[in-house]
Order: sequence, then C-alpha cells, then structure tokens
Amino acid sequence: MDYLPSSWIASTRLRRRERSGVETEEQCLRLTREVTRNQVRRLLTEQAEHDGWELARLRRYRDGSREVWLRRKVIRARLTALV
Repeated sequence: MDYLPSSWIASTRLRRRERSGVETEEQCLRLTREVTRNQVRRLLTEQAEHDGWELARLRRYRDGSREVWLRRKVIRARLTALV
C-alpha cells in the first residue's frame, strides 16, 4: 500500500481466518470521500494484479466515504521430504 496517498485512507484493518480448511487474509480499507470512483477502480485493480487481493465487498456511506473489504488465499509452501 506504499503507492497510496495517505490522505485517501481513513483506516485499515488486516486479519487472518481459517474457514473450511482454507486460510485467508482479509483487509478492510476505509476511504475518504475525496477519492473518486476512477481512483477507487485503479486502486482495486492494482491490488488485484500485483498483490493477489480480490474484492469481497464494497460499501458506500451517506457521507461519501467507502469501506472496501479485500480477501486473498494464504498459500503455504511445504517442504517435501528428500528421499
């Protein structure tokens, strides 16, 4: 998230959870009302292409701010036994 102006993001949360044997990371971003629709689209596209996130939910509030939930699978590499 280094390429985002800090004035865009009001808050952010990151958590891991395991459901049905699949471990996922969920990230919640709260974007300010000054962020345009095109900027949000560009942000979500970059997150999907470069960081592997997918959009889980997007909510727009009456004050114009947006809350975006992103999710991605956590893939753990396992060592194989050498024979």
